Amino acid sequence: MILHIASKAEWHKAIDSGSYQPPSLKSAGFVHCSTAQQVIAVANSNFRGKAGLVLLCIDPSRLKASVKYENLEGGTSLFPHIYGPVNTGAVVEILDFAVQSDGTFQLPAKLTTATSPASTSPVADY
Repeated sequence: MILHIASKAEWHKAIDSGSYQPPSLKSAGFVHCSTAQQVIAVANSNFRGKAGLVLLCIDPSRLKASVKYENLEGGTSLFPHIYGPVNTGAVVEILDFAVQSDGTFQLPAKLTTATSPASTSPVADY
């Protein structure tokens, strides 16, 4: 599973249209994603203090677009990049990603346990 940090508003648009196309798809040519091990550092670096976010849990095997693990900024960590729109059927779960009182983020409890099964359809509760 790969993760993408999105605003709730962007996700609602995706549900209505059937595909998720964040601004980075147009500007960078891909959708920035992370693994569970990377997402907190990414969130604290790029989204510190921002409310109204969700984590899209994406099953790469359900994507219509291709995924490449790469580092385009000279580091050693490889990040998953989705080269095309994310079809909503590839999003198997949406988790609230609440900012903490100090502006940082913590991994949702559901992602810290590997025993909870993922939903098979996109959730529109957000």
